[in-house]
Amino acid sequence: MAQRAQRQPNIGERLVDAVVGPLVTPVVDHVDVDELLDRVDVNAFLDRVDVNALLDRVEVDELLDRVDVDALLDRADVNRLLARADVEGVIDRVDVEGVIERVDVNALLDRVDMNALLEQSELGTIIAQSTTGVFDHVIDVGRSQIVSLDLIVHGLMNRLLRRKQTSPGMPRLLERETSP
Repeated sequence: MAQRAQRQPNIGERLVDAVVGPLVTPVVDHVDVDELLDRVDVNAFLDRVDVNALLDRVEVDELLDRVDVDALLDRADVNRLLARADVEGVIDRVDVEGVIERVDVNALLDRVDMNALLEQSELGTIIAQSTTGVFDHVIDVGRSQIVSLDLIVHGLMNRLLRRKQTSPGMPRLLERETSP
């Protein structure tokens, strides 16, 4: 393909450039921009701007990609934001039943240190005291049963050996020590 030739300015354009060109630079250099801006009615200028058309041209995703969220959060006063929040309103909107349904109770209990929990409560002491009392009672009942069994065996032996029946009393060794 043949490349298009650049358009050559016509004679009128060249004449205007030759006459006006040397005058433009000194005029622009002479303009005081601050004084020019002081003369501009900004409100009148903004009234002429179509803000919606301007916003339609903004690419929101590109704009958000340029935002440094961490820096924005560093500048945010979280306490002030929370003070403005309606915490009670948020709590009222929470579906407590739905939250409870989502809780895995077994996983929660797996995380509980029962030994540490028992150490902090008096439950361990209560269990120890109650089991000690139960064991003491069981031992006493066992001893009583053994004594009863011993008396039965003693009586049977007396009958078999045709001994005279005596009521159980103090053991003979203790009788000797206590007699005068």
